[in-house]
Amino acid sequence: MSRISSLLALVLVLAPQLTAAQAATARPATAAPQAPRAAVTELFSSSGGSVTIGGAEVKYRATTGTLALKHANGKTKANIFFVAYTREGQDPRSRPITFTYNGGPGSPAIWLHMGLMGPKRVQMAPDGFQPAPPYQLVDNDQSPLDLTDIVLLDPVNTGFSRAAEGEALSQFTGVRGDIESVAEFIRVYLNTFERWRSPKFLLGESYGTMRSAGVAEELQTRHGVELNGIVLVSSILDYQSKGYVPGNDYPYANFLPTMAATAWYHKKLAPELQGDLKKTVDEARTFAFGEYLQALVKGSRLTSAERKAIAQKVARYSGLSVEYIEQSNLRVTDPRFRKELLRDRGVMIGRLDGRYTALDADDAGEDQEFDPSNHALTGPYSALFLDYVKKELGYQSEVPYFTSGQVQPWDYRPFQNRYLNLVESLRATMARNPALRVFVANGYYDFATPFGGTEYTFDHLGYEPTYGERVTMKYYEGGHMMYIIPEQLRALKRDLTGFYAGGVRP
Repeated sequence: MSRISSLLALVLVLAPQLTAAQAATARPATAAPQAPRAAVTELFSSSGGSVTIGGAEVKYRATTGTLALKHANGKTKANIFFVAYTREGQDPRSRPITFTYNGGPGSPAIWLHMGLMGPKRVQMAPDGFQPAPPYQLVDNDQSPLDLTDIVLLDPVNTGFSRAAEGEALSQFTGVRGDIESVAEFIRVYLNTFERWRSPKFLLGESYGTMRSAGVAEELQTRHGVELNGIVLVSSILDYQSKGYVPGNDYPYANFLPTMAATAWYHKKLAPELQGDLKKTVDEARTFAFGEYLQALVKGSRLTSAERKAIAQKVARYSGLSVEYIEQSNLRVTDPRFRKELLRDRGVMIGRLDGRYTALDADDAGEDQEFDPSNHALTGPYSALFLDYVKKELGYQSEVPYFTSGQVQPWDYRPFQNRYLNLVESLRATMARNPALRVFVANGYYDFATPFGGTEYTFDHLGYEPTYGERVTMKYYEGGHMMYIIPEQLRALKRDLTGFYAGGVRP
């Protein structure tokens, strides 16, 4: 699945509920891709490298620069920054290619680039926690570059991407404008680098998963591009799944399994629940989508005895007190949970990753001063990426790199007066392309895009079994960016290896 206060990246901005009142250089011939036309070569830098993945050396070519999006009259409307890693010595016609972006809305691809996809990654402290400066960049031996070529792109007004002079930024900073511009970039890239025959994948994170649903449909219906697969990292396709508004009880059930996992991590559960994490999560899930959701739906029709019994069970799985659950009308929001769970220890917990803790300004209130899991990534990723792109990729630019994209206000049209939901876009795309498969990566400790909400969403992705048969759900003992933990990065890579193998025709 925004960068709170300082960075708008990786995580979903909790959207307005969208009511009327709230709307407001050359390379060897065998390398892929082929060199771009002379007219645009000045926009690119090219460098070579190698990385050992799975015990084998992978030689690659890195191409860095911008591609222009143009109006029908040929006038440039935006320049999109990208970094492409292509494996040397392989035929691009059969080599898969994956277009990758983060979310926000307003995030560049720095986080996926330097954490999961690229041949280099930021070295975090053990278990993915914040390291002490100075920070270190290391080889990424779990990069999927052995499986697929990778194109990391920054949407307009994030990273080095900008609207052209005289062009209205608003044509890009909204649900439809974002989808159309990213799909247009992919079309231009396929044409410029002659990759039309390559197996094609999308990989997005957080709001980038929402984007992927729309881009897949746009590519298919407008540009004739059929995809082999879509990877959704920390998925959010339906804002209703986490939208706290009166009358919408689903978020409380959707968040409870994440609360249980986080309470388990911090040893706040009863001894019989502190054994196997998966077993505890399964038990919490059964309760959340059964007895708990039924009780919430009954509302004030609950008897006093029923209310007390439900409060005790919610307390059992959340690690909170029965009294707190009752005072919250059985409905504890995730911001309240993150403040309350470890209040007795004088610390708050993270939103992107509930394993993180930090001191807050005070212990009394419900608001958090900052998100410790978000803040832990800002310094290491920003410093190392900006050094890497200049010194190793050889890309020079006087344009400031926006790690906090200037994209607000975000235009939610045509989703005014309703929740933003692109599940139908994904279903329709899968219906038209029966070979399309989807992989979903979930973090147990992710409060930005809770896995319970994702499960609920995919339970409503069409009602014929063929849809579910083409969706792979995997779970990791991490948060929103589970790949910052070496063990979880390895697990994710193993799962992606299987997914890509199943998504490309021999």
